[in-house]
Amino acid sequence: MADFLKFLASYEALIYIVLAIGGLFSFRWLYRSWQEWRVAVFNLEREFSVRRLGRSALISVMILVFFCIEFFMASFVIPGLPADFFLTTPTVDFISTPTGTLSPELMTQFAGQPQSAAQPDAAGCTPGQITLTFPAPGDEIKGVVELTGTVNIPNFGFYKYEVAPNGSDTWATIAAGRAVVIEGSLGRWDTTALTPGDYQLRLVVIDNQGTALSPCVVPVQVVPIQ
Repeated sequence: MADFLKFLASYEALIYIVLAIGGLFSFRWLYRSWQEWRVAVFNLEREFSVRRLGRSALISVMILVFFCIEFFMASFVIPGLPADFFLTTPTVDFISTPTGTLSPELMTQFAGQPQSAAQPDAAGCTPGQITLTFPAPGDEIKGVVELTGTVNIPNFGFYKYEVAPNGSDTWATIAAGRAVVIEGSLGRWDTTALTPGDYQLRLVVIDNQGTALSPCVVPVQVVPIQ
């Protein structure tokens, strides 16, 4: 169903053109068949005209039905779908309430990454639009933490938050959300599976056209639970 809706949305104009051309030919055929049926005199001639009339009427009705389906989907169904519906984001689980978990495979990969000193400041954050208020830069965190901040941009699509060892470009998506948040909860992050050390936490916001804005990156230190 998803691929079908994406096809209808992507080729809407082309579908209308093809249906319009097909409709012209089918209705012309229907009109000529009806004319032939009206002037037919002999039974055999009338029978042949009725068959042509039936076939042309069936094709015309089918084209009209396809046109109505495309119009309904393009005008009412597709505009009501969430923005992330048309985005190719296989690493993100689009759930309304993020759970904040990472796979064991990524934990194993992170365990082998070298750890270095955390950076003291956040980078790329935009006040009032894309910010992380907790954890703050340099915070020590442990266990399950509640992330707070703001995601509020024009043409908002969705957001996700990711983690990587400090100094690494290997980012793992923790969770994602579809609602605008203003100084509120962005979701939870379970840090218990991570090797203690320095990490980067980043908040990524994507608009409804699929364009990712500059992420807000905050250095944090994961410490073991005592």
